[in-house]
Amino acid sequence: MNTVKTHQMNLQNEPFELIKNKTKTIEMRLYDEKRSKIKIGDIIEFNNDNSNQIIKTKVKEIHKFSSFDELYNSFDKIKIGYKENEIPNPNHMSQYYKQDEINKYGVVGIEIELIDNIQ
Repeated sequence: MNTVKTHQMNLQNEPFELIKNKTKTIEMRLYDEKRSKIKIGDIIEFNNDNSNQIIKTKVKEIHKFSSFDELYNSFDKIKIGYKENEIPNPNHMSQYYKQDEINKYGVVGIEIELIDNIQ
C-alpha cells in the first residue's frame, strides 16, 4: 500500500510566489537522497524563506535528467519559473548546486499543483 508522505522544502520569495500564483509548476532540484524519496501523489510544503508563509502542493509527476540543460530544454520557461521577457539559463542553478553534485546525482523536475495556502 502506498502511503502519501509530506516533504518540506524552502524557497526564496520569487519562486514561492510563482508557485502560489500557479505559474511555476516545475520545481527544479538536485536528485539527491532527499529528493529521490519523493513519489507521485506525495505532498510538498514549500516554506517562503522571507515570510515563513507555507503553501502545500501535490506531486503530479517526477522528471529525471542528467543535467539542468536537459531539464530546461524539456519544459516551457514559464513552467520552470521564468517570466515571458526572461531568457532561461541553466547556469542559474549553479548558485544552488555544484557541478560535481549534478554529475553524481542528476537533477529532477518535480511537477506540482497547488493544493492549499496554509498560512
